[in-house]
Amino acid sequence: MTVLIHPTAEVHPLAKLGEGVKVWNNAQVRERAVIGDRTGVGKNAFVDMDVQVGSDCKIQNNVSVYLGAVVEDGVLLGPHCVLLNDRFPRAINADGSFKSASDWVVSGVTVRYGASIGGGAILTPGVTIGRWALVGAGSVVAKDVPDHALVVGNPARIIGYISPAGRRMSVVSQDGDRVFLASPCGFELEISGSVATV
Repeated sequence: MTVLIHPTAEVHPLAKLGEGVKVWNNAQVRERAVIGDRTGVGKNAFVDMDVQVGSDCKIQNNVSVYLGAVVEDGVLLGPHCVLLNDRFPRAINADGSFKSASDWVVSGVTVRYGASIGGGAILTPGVTIGRWALVGAGSVVAKDVPDHALVVGNPARIIGYISPAGRRMSVVSQDGDRVFLASPCGFELEISGSVATV
């Protein structure tokens, strides 16, 4: 499989692209970014320096993935979503001097295996999105999201759980703080509090 880079895309020579990667028009992939096999980087997307992106991901149009982000295999980043990295964003320091790269601490976002981030969602610095979780379109995620959780809103909150096939799960029984869920596709899940176990 060959790598496809649109003529208008900008891929730094020090970026590492896996087999079958596609980088579409006007996208930018910065130095030392690593993008795994068969991942697609959509039109106008931005992948910052040193970002790690796994295989079989979909980075759709106008997505911004900033320094410090780790995106595991099989992740969908919907159009216009943003993975932020600065907990205390300022253009200048307290003394009025221009803020440089050495004047702040990177707080990257982590998106775990199989998770999906809806269009226009904002992931705030340092959050982790769990395996197979689903962040609804337009949500603002201000705290970690557990595996399989479905979160929506601003701030995003858990409204349910999702199977790997993307189907919403229903409660089948409850035992104390343990809840047992199942999806129409046959996937079963046990949660205790807000932590899911397969």
